[in-house]
Amino acid sequence: MLSAHVKHTVTIEIAGTRYKMVSDAPPERLEELAAIVNARIEAFGPAAQRAVNQGQLIAMVALGLAEELERQKAARAELESKVRTIVEDTIDRIDARLAELRRGRP
Repeated sequence: MLSAHVKHTVTIEIAGTRYKMVSDAPPERLEELAAIVNARIEAFGPAAQRAVNQGQLIAMVALGLAEELERQKAARAELESKVRTIVEDTIDRIDARLAELRRGRP
């Protein structure tokens, strides 16, 4: 969770390059995120890492993470829609049953 008041300076390493960052996020969180990026870079394997420059490699990781984010957003929207439908149907059934009870039908 980000704190609106405390700025932290932390140095992280991505693809062998060190970056000094100033952020509201705790240093541990930035290190965790850098580890995710580095794991993605390592997943390409040494041959891919040698075949492209560092900027291209980081861009490939960024695009992969953006694609994953978009898939997750779509999955969340679909799930929210299903939940909304289930809740609305349940409310309709409860309302119908209450109406029956008000009319004296058990």
